[in-house]
Amino acid sequence: MTPDILAWALAQPAGSRAAALAAAYTGGTTRVTFDGRTVEYRSLDELGRALAVLRAAENTAARRPPVTLASFSREGSQ
Repeated sequence: MTPDILAWALAQPAGSRAAALAAAYTGGTTRVTFDGRTVEYRSLDELGRALAVLRAAENTAARRPPVTLASFSREGSQ
């Protein structure tokens, strides 16, 4: 996992999925409990990939283009 992904995850609010994954990763454990569910990852590498997917999903949502409404009228033209 790249350091920027881990830094992003550690900066997330406490109780978020990313923060729970980062805490498990930095603690060297592969078992994560979030929202009353427990997930056992096969390796720290797999847990790191889960963090990378979360980060990519957030970046994709942040890059959505703004919506613009165009309006046309025939009034005033001859």
